[in-house]
Amino acid sequence: MTELLQKAFQEAQKLADNLQDEIAQQLLADIENELKWQETLANSDTNLDILKQMAQEALIEDQEGKTEEKGFGEE
Repeated sequence: MTELLQKAFQEAQKLADNLQDEIAQQLLADIENELKWQETLANSDTNLDILKQMAQEALIEDQEGKTEEKGFGEE
């Protein structure tokens, strides 16, 4: 585990349990999405329909207000 991730967990421990659970849910969802994305990119048989579906889901999430406006590379 990196030092930065350790620090994040240490800081999260200071928060109320419900906030810790929210952060944990967000992190687990991010990890799941990252693993799916890596799997998709690593698969040489990936067809464009899968990527189109992912793009459509992202657009729907944006329309539902589930995204944040950020510049490229911003965290």
